[in-house]
Amino acid sequence: MELHSLKPAAGSVKTKRRNGRGQGSGGGGTARRGNKGAQSRSGYSSKIGFEGGQMPLQRRVPKFGFKNINRVEYKGINIDAIQALMDKVGITEINPQIMNEHGLTAKRDLIKILGRGELSAAVTISAHGFSSSAKKAIEDKGGSATVIQKHKLS
Repeated sequence: MELHSLKPAAGSVKTKRRNGRGQGSGGGGTARRGNKGAQSRSGYSSKIGFEGGQMPLQRRVPKFGFKNINRVEYKGINIDAIQALMDKVGITEINPQIMNEHGLTAKRDLIKILGRGELSAAVTISAHGFSSSAKKAIEDKGGSATVIQKHKLS
């Protein structure tokens, strides 16, 4: 086998169809677009979801529920992640900037501390929210849980 003898597998390459190239091409008169109607004309494009006049799926299916525009989305950080951060960096005061620097959160995340895991030492944590179990676990070890104000994005 040499480079000049390489060929694609039989049947894998199809010849391009040349529409509108005279009657001998087999699709001459209408360029295989059929007779009349919007689809035969240049510039035609159907709307997304258009089903030829049939009631579209998006309108046939029943609707339910809603999106609450006032929902506040928190990034949950568990106590075991806080303990791992304390072990890794060796700090006892944790705030959103420190969590952001070490990849636990993004810059604009609202942070809520959750109660999974255990602490081995007292720690001071500032966050936008705390679950009751997390607050209890932090205060039982002699630490403090400070709720900081959420910034309004306006």
